[in-house]
Amino acid sequence: MTTLLHISDTHFGTEQPPVVEALAALASGLSPDLLVISGDITQRARSAQFAAARRFIDRLALPFVSIPGNHDLTVLNPLTRLLAPYTGYRRTFGDALEPVHESAGLLVQCVKTTRWWRHIEGEVNAAQVQRVAARLRSARAEQLRVVVVHQPPHVKGEAEARHLLRGRNAALSAWAEAGADVVLGGHIHLPYVAELTPAGARGARIVVAQAGTALSNRLRHDAPNSVNVIRHEASDAARCTIERWDFSGECGEFQRIDTRAFELQRS
Repeated sequence: MTTLLHISDTHFGTEQPPVVEALAALASGLSPDLLVISGDITQRARSAQFAAARRFIDRLALPFVSIPGNHDLTVLNPLTRLLAPYTGYRRTFGDALEPVHESAGLLVQCVKTTRWWRHIEGEVNAAQVQRVAARLRSARAEQLRVVVVHQPPHVKGEAEARHLLRGRNAALSAWAEAGADVVLGGHIHLPYVAELTPAGARGARIVVAQAGTALSNRLRHDAPNSVNVIRHEASDAARCTIERWDFSGECGEFQRIDTRAFELQRS
């Protein structure tokens, strides 16, 4: 069994200590094969916030991949934002802004959707779309194929449409046709899962799983702190489950509140 713990929008600088402890306990109990962090790790890209985030991740002692969110780009110094917007992120997590993780049962491809000239919106360009699709086509049948972005490629309701990832239609179509199973994202602090059949993908399906904010006090009124757990069994490669875990202030822990199973397309 391969298990992923997907967290997003930790916004260190606004983290809540009881939730931090609860997430550490959840990670310890799950012992996932990989921690996936889909951006907005800090609130204002300050050195102290990156340092706090790194201490927390090191404390979990898990293999991980991460991408920067729009909050992780330098905002206080315009010249630095222009010339070296990822300075704090690179100093903390290394130079790889689109890391890849591959194991016997898993292929995870991260995509940098932030741009220094966009403060909130994100985009994916044609070169990124094709590069990811090529990697997906090389995946083995037993691997769960996961793409990680920050801004959402799909939202529920018109109220969130302004946050949609630019270039999403071409991306979802190409990635679904190339064999992607799941796209993980964050940004809007709303957890949900949707199965899509993108136009132009020749009937191929893809699952979009959004995570809420894992640790921050910047909660949406209709969503608590929340993370996702994805499970995939190599002996049953055509199926995966996605669990939503919400923080309960009353119990002081993350609790599983929903599980959805998906049939994956395998040739």
